[in-house]
Amino acid sequence: MFGAFVYKPPSDPLSVVHRDTDLLLVNKPSGLLSVPGKAAEHSDCLEARVKSIFPQALLVHRLDMDTSGLMIFAMNKQAQRHLGLQFERRHVEKSYMAIVQGIVGADQGKVDLPLIVDWPNRPLQKVCFETGKTALTKWQVVERSTSTTRLRLFPHTGRSHQLRVHMREIGHPILGDRFYSTDDARSFPDRLMLHSETLSLYHPNGGARVNFECPSPF
Repeated sequence: MFGAFVYKPPSDPLSVVHRDTDLLLVNKPSGLLSVPGKAAEHSDCLEARVKSIFPQALLVHRLDMDTSGLMIFAMNKQAQRHLGLQFERRHVEKSYMAIVQGIVGADQGKVDLPLIVDWPNRPLQKVCFETGKTALTKWQVVERSTSTTRLRLFPHTGRSHQLRVHMREIGHPILGDRFYSTDDARSFPDRLMLHSETLSLYHPNGGARVNFECPSPF
């Protein structure tokens, strides 16, 4: 179904968005794994690069290899537990910037379709109303061009490949998506046009609501 995968991670230096005694936010480049893969040649990843500079940093969540943008690490065990509970209880709010194929007619909307792994075609995910887990994405149009639409996406759940599958399901696959887009949308850009742009959460030290932003590079 797909060509042989060759891992060629970008060599961009680590981009730190924010750092304090509890939190570390970095801008993950597209094409870099969040965590190491099983094969030795897939050992280079954001987690390893972060730990080479901040050995105490602890993983909290992940982004798809092809997705860029904000990823948060905890700087101690207590902060990691605090952040983990926020993700579990959906207290963390995120938004993504995406460019999708075609002209989206409405100005905003939502996609509420349950997802589950497509076992024969892993790591692909699929919509399944019988066994899928609840997945909800809200979206807003930012800009329309002659053949594409820029969207801001708000995932209310964190299922694997959620944004990518949901956009495909409404007929507007994300440009550069090697898994879910049409041939035209897949070959158009040189990367997946999906970027984790904002993240809002309760700070582990004191509980104040804090907001972080990493503007889209496209």
